[in-house]
Amino acid sequence: MLDRTDPEGAIAAAAKRCSNWGRWGADDVLGTLNFLDEANRREGAALVRRGSSFSLAQSFDMNGPQKGWRRRTNPVHTMLDTGTDAERGTQGFPHGLGGADDVVFMPLQASTQWDGLGHIFDHGLAYNGRRAGEVVTSEGDQVTGIETAAAVIAGRGVLLDVGRAVGDDGELPDGFAITEEHLERTIAAQGESARVGRGDLVCVRTGRLARARREGWGDYAGGASPGLSFTTADWLHRTEIAGIATDTWGFEVRPNEFEHAFQPLHQVVIPHLGLFVGEMWDLDALAADCVADGVWEFFLVAAPLPVTGAVGSPVNPLAIK
Repeated sequence: MLDRTDPEGAIAAAAKRCSNWGRWGADDVLGTLNFLDEANRREGAALVRRGSSFSLAQSFDMNGPQKGWRRRTNPVHTMLDTGTDAERGTQGFPHGLGGADDVVFMPLQASTQWDGLGHIFDHGLAYNGRRAGEVVTSEGDQVTGIETAAAVIAGRGVLLDVGRAVGDDGELPDGFAITEEHLERTIAAQGESARVGRGDLVCVRTGRLARARREGWGDYAGGASPGLSFTTADWLHRTEIAGIATDTWGFEVRPNEFEHAFQPLHQVVIPHLGLFVGEMWDLDALAADCVADGVWEFFLVAAPLPVTGAVGSPVNPLAIK
């Protein structure tokens, strides 16, 4: 049982039990992505049967969920050159050539994204026991920048539709803490293709995004939400998965399970496990297909943009079945 009055103690104990510091050497920058090896990628690629492809990304536009928390805004897309400019002949190109060009301004974690290993610290320490100030400076993450993972995140994906297996009408209510028991119950209900093991990229559907689509964004970004319980830290460590992503803003249950706490599971799994965490993934169409054919595993390609020194990155994950 969690002592809801003692987040500090629970975080410290979980960090000690689940630490991967030094597991792959003092210079390691990949964390749990070390579990995702060439054999796992071959296994993932072999899962492609029909060639059906699903984008797991939300739209990157001004109609997104962000409301300014920590200066996060929705993406702003602006045209630099347009068809109007081409018609007027003001672009300066010869022989009638015209073109369009554009630019996007956005926080790197405005929509579907990965958290990098430089995103969260524990008492001033980053992944592998490094001092936070020596890892992330005003010039960005000098050690574990998201570009270090640019060629790595492709392998066997598994969808755990906890919303369908445990919830009502395919959705979990806000504040629902997904425990290890819920995850294992979902795996058992979905069958052998939902087994979870070393090197896998696990997608957890809660139904929260489906509700936001139906009812409006509301407090989707930062408000109450279903999500993983703090107690799943040991499961996340024991299964040796490479990464995990959810259809929620913050991955873990909100409100958090402790009094006066903020994202305590992040504080364990990113700096101590070195776990890659994805948020705001759109899993609904993929889930519907998995229900239809009874197969919950697929080839998942989810490379981050190699923005040098970034602590997170937008991503357009592709699940291929």
